[in-house]
Order: sequence, then structure tokens, then C-alpha cells
Amino acid sequence: MAISREKKENLIETYVELLSRSQAVFLVDYRGMSVAEMTRLRRQLEQAEVSFMVVKNTLLKRALEQRGLSLPDKMFEGPLAMGVAKGDAVVAAKTLRDAAATSQFLQLKGGLLAGRAITADQAKSLADVPPREVLLARVVGGLQAPIAGLVNVLNGPIRGLVYVLQARADQLKAEA
Repeated sequence: MAISREKKENLIETYVELLSRSQAVFLVDYRGMSVAEMTRLRRQLEQAEVSFMVVKNTLLKRALEQRGLSLPDKMFEGPLAMGVAKGDAVVAAKTLRDAAATSQFLQLKGGLLAGRAITADQAKSLADVPPREVLLARVVGGLQAPIAGLVNVLNGPIRGLVYVLQARADQLKAEA
């Protein structure tokens, strides 16, 4: 079924808007998936704040050109679906990687991360990065450790003096 020129222009505008608002875009081959599997996948991705839609390859290429982005031509072979991360790109990558692992049909092809093309392997390794909250906790812990060490070093002489005075007080009580 042919799509009218107006409909194509609307799709390109939609793709451009999604590309401009997203941190990451993942392209997947969905060939062979049933409607039920696709619906289940969409629900999983929705919980991870990922928009998922089947795209027209040529229209997506045009949208990428309008945004000044490019992807290798091999990513555009066969039917494509696009997962657009609205929130955390790592969570989106994990959800897609896990879905591809459980489905025999879904295959991650690559995508865009912060405007740069990534391969399927890079997208899968992005899924191995800890969540943002864990990374922030590690940074805070790294900043806190030297400060806590300094406090302990500065408290050492005072603590020693307190122990000596307490021992002397105990010794005087014992004599009395």
C-alpha cells in the first residue's frame, strides 16, 4: 500500500522530533515476531520509558539527514523498528538486550547514542553499565572516603588523650 507524500512528510517530522528529544535510539530487526510478542515487547519498553515503533527505512534515513546524523547502510537492511529512549539510555539498552535474548526473532542492530552511531555490540555493552543511581553512589562514596579518613586521622591524637585521661581517672578511683 502506497503512502501519500503528505503522510511521508509527517512521518519524517515525527522521526526528526523523536531523534531530537532522545538520548539514545536503538534499531532492531523484528522479522518473524508475532503480534502478541510485539505487544508484550512494547509494554516492557513502555515501562522503561522507551517509545517503540516500526519505521520506514528510507524515511528514517531522511530524518537522520535532516538532523545531520548518519548510520551505516547495513543497519537499514530488512524491516526496522526503532526504540527511542525518553529517559535513561542504559535502562533502554538493558530492556532491549533482555528482550532480544528471550526472543528468537528480535535482533539488535545498533543505533545512536548522544548523536553518535553505535554498533549492536556497543549497544549490548551499554546495557552492562550500572544504573545512574549506582554510579552516583559510587562517586559520592569515592569523595567521602578521603574526607572520612582525614577526620579519623585528626581525631586520633584527641582520642588518645581522652583514653590516657580516662585511664588516669580509673587509676585514681582504684587508689581511693
